[in-house]
Amino acid sequence: MEAINKSFFLFLASRPSLDRLAKRWGSKFGADKIVGGETFEHAVPLIQNLNSQGLRVTVDHLGEFVSSEIEAKERTQECINTIRMISAHQLNSQMSLKVTSLGLDISHDLVWRNMIEIMEEAVKHDVFVTIDMEDSTRTEATLQLYKDLKRKYDNIGTVVQSYLYRSDQDLDDLNEVKPNLRLVKGAYKEAAKVAFPAKSDVDHNLKQLIKKHLLNGNFTAIASHDDAIINFTKEFVKEHDIPKDQFEFQMLYGMRSQSQLDLLAEGYAVRVYLPYGNDWYGYFMRRLAERPANIAFAFNGIFKK
Repeated sequence: MEAINKSFFLFLASRPSLDRLAKRWGSKFGADKIVGGETFEHAVPLIQNLNSQGLRVTVDHLGEFVSSEIEAKERTQECINTIRMISAHQLNSQMSLKVTSLGLDISHDLVWRNMIEIMEEAVKHDVFVTIDMEDSTRTEATLQLYKDLKRKYDNIGTVVQSYLYRSDQDLDDLNEVKPNLRLVKGAYKEAAKVAFPAKSDVDHNLKQLIKKHLLNGNFTAIASHDDAIINFTKEFVKEHDIPKDQFEFQMLYGMRSQSQLDLLAEGYAVRVYLPYGNDWYGYFMRRLAERPANIAFAFNGIFKK
């Protein structure tokens, strides 16, 4: 049943007609519970509230797969404006972005120029940038872009997904640039030829990636709501005397909020991934696909008064 649910919601995520409808009726479907508003201005008070509780944040302007240079440039400017506002409001926040929104599918030169503009602004304002990972057809190009940028900038990280067979080798290949990585299970629909079909294998591989990356001495963001993964990490870092400033836990805005505070009370660093924008539909459907319990958010949104 879990596999059916995941396939169903990932199918819905790919429907452009539903995306258009969702933009009109976002809050009715619970989007406001896991998305921080349509603009960064709407998200600022939420970030300030999270910061006041001791939580770190990373913000993401929702949107991906742009097909025109004009739109890619608009998304680039949005990222630059966000960096400036993070600095102006003195927020404890990083920024995450998707390189398909900056022209990855159009040309390498375009996405490179746009990333350079963003990174120059990020360096100026001391804001850390994470390149989100997308589906497996874009993994190689994304990681190569990241490696090239990491040789030029220190304040940049990316994501490795444990459901891909290739990820263990990717960690070895990336290690030369001492990467700052967010380790996740993965949220896209992938074929069995590139990704583990069984959840148990995905979970096991995530643990192996966490171990390897931490032992390599690199900063590690463990992005999971899974208690088994969180508890594994706690035991592992204790056993190997890994300092708490070498890793952090990351969770999604609006999900397991009490767990975030509990981890914080235990002395762990916790970062909340807070997306914003009206292009929320694909993100929301992938969250429902990841975890059946998330479906409750949608129904609460539909029937709320």
